[in-house]
Amino acid sequence: MPTVGVKRDLLFKALGKTYTDVEFDELCFEYGLELDEITSEKEIISREQGDSKASGASDVILYKIDVPANRYDLLCLEGLVRGLQVFKNKLEAPRYRRVSPLSGEPQKLIITEETAAVRPHAVAAVLRNITFTQESYDSFIELQEKLHQNICRKRSLVAIGTHDLDTVSGPFTYTAKPPAEISFKPLNQTKEYTATQLMSLYKTDSHLRHYLHIIEDKPLYPVIYDSNGIVLSMPPIINGDHSKITLKTKNVFVECTATDLTKAKIVLDMMVTMFSEYCSQPFTVEEAEVVYPDGQTCIYPELAYRKEKLSSDFVNRKVGINESTETIARLLTKMCLRSEVTGVGDEIEVEIPPTRSDVIHACDIMEDAAMAYGFNNIPYTTPRTYTVANQFPLNKLTELLRQDLAAAGFTEALNFALCSTEDISDKLGKKISETRAVHIANPKTAEFQVARTTLLPGLLKTLAANRKMPLPLKLFEISDVVLKDDTKDVGARNSRRFCAVYYNKSPGFEVIHGLLDRTMQLLEVKSERGDGYHIQAAEDSTFFPGRCAEIFVGGKSVGRLGVLHPDVITRFELTMPCSAVEMDIEPFLGHPAETTLTHDVPLHEVIKHHFPSQVPNSPPTSTKTVFGDVSSAAGLKVLDDFLADKSYMEGFEATQADSTMFDAIPSAPSSTFPHLLRWYNHVKSFLRERANLPSAKSQFVLEEDDDDIDLFGSDDEEDSAEVEKLKEQRLAEYAAKKSKKPALIAKSSILLDVKPWDDETDMAKMEECVRSVKMEGLLWGQSKMVPVGYGIKKLQIGCVVEDEKVGTDLLEEAITAFEEYVQSVDVAAFNKV
Repeated sequence: MPTVGVKRDLLFKALGKTYTDVEFDELCFEYGLELDEITSEKEIISREQGDSKASGASDVILYKIDVPANRYDLLCLEGLVRGLQVFKNKLEAPRYRRVSPLSGEPQKLIITEETAAVRPHAVAAVLRNITFTQESYDSFIELQEKLHQNICRKRSLVAIGTHDLDTVSGPFTYTAKPPAEISFKPLNQTKEYTATQLMSLYKTDSHLRHYLHIIEDKPLYPVIYDSNGIVLSMPPIINGDHSKITLKTKNVFVECTATDLTKAKIVLDMMVTMFSEYCSQPFTVEEAEVVYPDGQTCIYPELAYRKEKLSSDFVNRKVGINESTETIARLLTKMCLRSEVTGVGDEIEVEIPPTRSDVIHACDIMEDAAMAYGFNNIPYTTPRTYTVANQFPLNKLTELLRQDLAAAGFTEALNFALCSTEDISDKLGKKISETRAVHIANPKTAEFQVARTTLLPGLLKTLAANRKMPLPLKLFEISDVVLKDDTKDVGARNSRRFCAVYYNKSPGFEVIHGLLDRTMQLLEVKSERGDGYHIQAAEDSTFFPGRCAEIFVGGKSVGRLGVLHPDVITRFELTMPCSAVEMDIEPFLGHPAETTLTHDVPLHEVIKHHFPSQVPNSPPTSTKTVFGDVSSAAGLKVLDDFLADKSYMEGFEATQADSTMFDAIPSAPSSTFPHLLRWYNHVKSFLRERANLPSAKSQFVLEEDDDDIDLFGSDDEEDSAEVEKLKEQRLAEYAAKKSKKPALIAKSSILLDVKPWDDETDMAKMEECVRSVKMEGLLWGQSKMVPVGYGIKKLQIGCVVEDEKVGTDLLEEAITAFEEYVQSVDVAAFNKV
């Protein structure tokens, strides 16, 4: 709501009565306004800029009054006082008249065809023989600014120009010219500028720079001349200094240029009606003639009165009162809507003045009647209708997924729906033209330039802000993205997405893949081609080559998952590998997201799983397995080694073998068995549907009474001694084979920034010195020179090291030993290989 600041004493003088603050607050409420704040100019400056800046400011009390956004007639002291006086029955609503000049022709404003490409419309009027005081002059200027910020939409729809008519001569010409051909002295300046120079001059102006974008890209700029070639204004930027109005101005020429003619008429009517009371003939406005390029002539201002008819029954029913037709007519008259009873039934004829452009429907008239009656006087009643809300299907699905994804160990993040163009394009290795992004017309910051087209950047920025948290970091988000869509009325649509990231010293692709499997189970989608879902290899610049897969459901692509490209990770200021999955969840609704529910939803719905709540009872399982007794640390160690490079006991999906082995383990393994713990937690999520898992191909768990049955034995052995001997032989062979398997060597990829002393350092020699560093487990890679500034470059060189043999501290110490060339060494990136 717009806020109007008026001086308290000046307001009370105009109202002819002094109110206490409480009494005036009550009066505002009765009239549909709100007294927002009681302050002073000194207090405002002190609060915003400090006491030192407020030392010379005025102590005059100011009332800050909140006004409805469509009540343009209340945006100045004159209109506010007039409305309150009529409301209190101390004044009749004035009648505004358009009059012809007493002598000569009306002022003409001629529009040329060149304006069609920039601001094609213009209206004008004259306030004749007006008398300004300092207060009314300030109010006149302030009303222009209030209208510019409100109905004029920061001058993009309408721009108001006011000129001292005695300093110029008509007819006036509204045209458009190249900026280099427009030259004049702008308001409050001492010399002439071309339009091109003005655009540069005002780029740093705290007030006018906000309007430059309206015309700065246009080949022609609008301009208004008088008959002598004097520039009145260059709308919508600035007026000319020659025709500026002052306290001594007696005749004011008001012009409004616009891209919307209807808004221009409303703005002109507001300007002249609010201040016509200061003319020698109060509430009269001298007409002006506007000539269009096709020769058509229009007379402004219109100051049009119109009449509407409605019944008192309509008002009584809608407001909830029971008043007579005559009473309702009097109530409307108090709101500056002259009303009369027609005598035809309960019909009321209402006259809408030119100051009430907000009245466009009978409901607006009814609202004014309710306001005049008093909202607090309307009796309380119980609503006749009873409604029950239904949950939006898409939101219902989102809430169900949120619960289970959080249960899977992922933390939910909620990020901004707006982001920078760089976040969704360059940082992800894509072009902005490929993203179908919706751009913000006038973004306030570089961080909020477009509506996001993917959830991934927000999660990566969240990771970057929480790098010091313990690893691994597992985040997810289920929110909307915005995409361009020509089939929609607004040219864009929302799409609900699910995105999750896993950030650790290793990529953890199996974790993200497992989360995708779990999500599909929750959505009751089987892992199969055709009607189910499957993934297949894909190429995407956001992901590491050969480490990206596309997700297909019912033959249609719904998203992608994979290991993020190192360049993407680096651009988001991360230093470790990261896997991610992102997909659209709307296809899983089975119908468009816009479709409303057709069935009843309980008011207090209990969130339930889609799967059976009871876990099938399993018979007691032996702890003896082909890996040994898994109730002992030795057996768990063998099983942990077996699962080091496997996600499941058999193949690439969960089977009954995983279920049986899970039951054989007495309790959750400790963190000393990381591979086993990962497998254990993953298989645990399958327990609700274990009955539907595929059969096992091999037997891993031994029966209590059949110790001779194992993976390494034979079913037809009869002699227990021979069975035991063969078993020991097979186990020995397995251990020998395992011992020959090369141990996993931990390696890291390091990117170093080697900085020289100055721009005279021999960079080639410096690189030669760096590469001369030799260590066991160190392998130098590619290098490049990166500009730092002032002609100085740094050496960026990569290497791969064995973690147990070479550390970053050792490398830095060895390189900085070359003191003649090297100033410092920084680790730019560190990734596990």
